[in-house]
Formats: sequence, C-alpha cells, structure tokens
Amino acid sequence: MTSCIQHLIAPHVQDLGGFQARRLLPSEAVTLVGPFIFFDHLGPAVFPPGKGVDVRPHPHINLATVTYLFEGAFLHRDSEGNVQEIRPGAVNWMTAGRGIVHSERSPDEERNKEATLHGIQTWVALPDEHEETDPWFRHHPAADLPIWEEAGVAFTLIAGEAYGRTSPVQTFSPILYLDVQLAPGTQFTLPGDYSEQAVYSVTSGLRLNGVALEQHRLAVLVPGTSVEIASDSAARCIIVGGEPIGKRHKWWNFVSSRPERIEQAKRDWQEGRFATVPDEAEFIPLPEEPLRKPEQPL
Repeated sequence: MTSCIQHLIAPHVQDLGGFQARRLLPSEAVTLVGPFIFFDHLGPAVFPPGKGVDVRPHPHINLATVTYLFEGAFLHRDSEGNVQEIRPGAVNWMTAGRGIVHSERSPDEERNKEATLHGIQTWVALPDEHEETDPWFRHHPAADLPIWEEAGVAFTLIAGEAYGRTSPVQTFSPILYLDVQLAPGTQFTLPGDYSEQAVYSVTSGLRLNGVALEQHRLAVLVPGTSVEIASDSAARCIIVGGEPIGKRHKWWNFVSSRPERIEQAKRDWQEGRFATVPDEAEFIPLPEEPLRKPEQPL
C-alpha cells in the first residue's frame, strides 16, 4: 500500500437480477467518503433482446441518488411525476429529502436489441439541515457538464468543484465527483483540496504515486495529500470526495443522521404512506429484518 492510500477497498459483488454490481461503499473499513455513503459500479452487463433492468418502485429518505452511465440507458420515474431517460455522460440527481419513491427500468429502445449497461450509482448523504428538504429531481445533459482535456487526460466534472471549474449540478455540501479518462502514458495530479477523497479504478492500468492500483478497487486517500495518477495503458477512474457531514445510519434504501427517522420510514413504507409513482403498479416490499444486504443499488 502506498503512503498516499489510507484504505484500499475491494468490492462486494452482488447479483442484482441478471447483472452484477460491485459495491465499494459502505464497507467494513469506511462508511463515507465526504458525503458519499454508497458507491456501486454497475456491469458492464449485456442483455439479449427482450431483456433489461427492472428495478421496481422503492423509497428513499435523507439522501440524494446520483446516476452516471458509461454505456446504456435507464428510464427514471418518481413519485414527484418526473419521467426521464438517462444516457452516457449525463447526470440524474434525485434529492429524496423527506421522502421520494422511484423506479429504474430499461427503456423500450434498449429492450428491442442487444444492449449493454455500464455505469456508476452513488448516494450522497444530506447535511443535517437539509435532510428533510422537499424532494426533487433534475437531469443534466452531458453537454451541460464541464468537460476538458489536458495532455491526453480527459475530465468530466459530474458534481462539485475541481480545477477551477464548477458543475451545474446542485449539491448541499462541498463535494468532488470526477470522471477521468487517461490515454496511455499520461498522468495528472489530484490536489488534496478536500478533507476526504478516493479514487476508484474502473479499469486496470492506473498508478497512484507510481504504484499500480488493481482494477475495481477504491483507494481512500490520506487527507491532505496530493497524488499523481498515471496510466500505463488507456485507463479510467472515478474520483469522489468532499467534506465530512457526520455520522449516518443506513438501512436498506434509507439513510439518516437519526436512527428513529429510519424506523419511521420503515413504518411509512410498510403502511403505504409514501407517495406512489404514476404508471407503476409494482413495488419492492419492505425486507424482513434483520437486513444484511440492500436488495438493490438504487
């Protein structure tokens, strides 16, 4: 382990019904990196014609979900009446706040052909003062995000601030969320601008301060360190981080600073007090306790 890495996290691989997700957060060693409390690498999964993803309506509270795809598409529906398809390079940010319900399904266009799904899904915990904010959803097309290239390294700023640029995605606390693609033999420096930062190796070929980072590993960095990230071959990484927001409790799809709030959310879902998603007749029932693993990543 290099001196710049505080924790090196291997993924927990889960079958999500026809495809796999690599779950990096939360882990036994690290619960949050900045406000990021959940990190899933989805796929890549190839679906034959007639097949696709069907994540039935389910609830969230006190967090925001963020979807960012490399390949494929999702169709988002939620209890606020939003219907939005997302494709590679765009951002779907859904603030659950006091409570929202949504589904994620493959669009018909994807089901009618062989289709690949590949991307990242994260949850961002909300600061105490914003946990019970009104729920909302926003879509940001790829063309609206800061995208630039320097010396063979291509950057997309998904959310937050980095390198003097600011993403238009609204956030509730200081945050860093970057997609970086490196041509063979290139490098860049990640400054230690945030108290907590981590690098996820989407591909092999990455080196941190000269030491190889195995594919599908989340390297949680030592606070305040500046890290040189280099590539031996064409490579890709996702960088997340931000400022700590305090302890959070997580159960199934619920996150909160208050365990009693999660208990209330359980009762509300069990007793049908959450709003429903228009044009959706299905839902994911509350899991039986004790819950060891979330049923799905969204």
